[in-house]
Amino acid sequence: MFVTEHTTVLLKEAVEALVTDADGFYVDGTFGRGGHSAELLGKVSKNGIVLAIDKDPQAIESGRERFKQDSRLRLVHGSFADMSNFVDDQAHMGKVSGVLLDLGVSSPQLDEADRGFSFMRDGPLDMRMDTSAGLSAAEWIASAEEQEISRVIKEYGEERFARRMASAVVRERSKTPITRTVQLASILAAAHPAWERGKHPATKAFQAIRIFINRELDDLEVLLSRVIDVLQVGGRLVVISFHSLEDRRVKRFIRDQERGIKLPKNLPVRDVERGVRLKKVGKAVKPTDLEVGDNIRSRSAVMRVAERVA
Repeated sequence: MFVTEHTTVLLKEAVEALVTDADGFYVDGTFGRGGHSAELLGKVSKNGIVLAIDKDPQAIESGRERFKQDSRLRLVHGSFADMSNFVDDQAHMGKVSGVLLDLGVSSPQLDEADRGFSFMRDGPLDMRMDTSAGLSAAEWIASAEEQEISRVIKEYGEERFARRMASAVVRERSKTPITRTVQLASILAAAHPAWERGKHPATKAFQAIRIFINRELDDLEVLLSRVIDVLQVGGRLVVISFHSLEDRRVKRFIRDQERGIKLPKNLPVRDVERGVRLKKVGKAVKPTDLEVGDNIRSRSAVMRVAERVA
């Protein structure tokens, strides 16, 4: 089994933007292999707390072993969509100093063939971040209607050949069950008529199926709808996105919360009366050329920061 060490993207930039109170209560909504949480623990005082959440039971198990000597870290197995419940359990609703989301898939998940995320290494077609719940990709592929497969690949992968790919999947599954990653990748590649140099033709479709299986965009929408109530006034939200579907949602959310309710111009109305609850902090941040050179998976990352104002 080949597993690479995970390199945390925009590590120092994210934590520096997040931490405004060394004694604060922070939430790492995507613990992964603990890179951001470790950096956070290095920034907060002995009174600071980091609540870390992850869907992946292997990530939680690894974190409990790695940080077993640090009582400031509290690990929870679950989705960040349920963050408000986890924070409420800690009696910190409306008292959180910062929330961090790194929406990328960790290198151990991508590189461990048995997880089924990668079309480059053959393994069972699983793709679930939480292997204890939900349908695997193989189970979904076996039962989904052709139109549904096409919709998922088009909507979540922005793949223009989604219809052709879905048709090929349905045709091939009628001959033999599709249960392996390389098997599915070969079917998708054969159905793709416009290969790009340096890019596997199944890339967008695999991304789409992974996003769908793990409800990644649905969970993000739920989190964004509740996160302001989690934060205290002055608390910060830091989100690192890795594709346009995520980043557009985060950018639109911050923009809408900055604007508040639309009213006629020049009315003497305060921001709080317009429902303004967030302000953008700085511009979108992207990895440096040096970071991209060291970690090619960081090349598409975009970090956005906002602060609760009311």
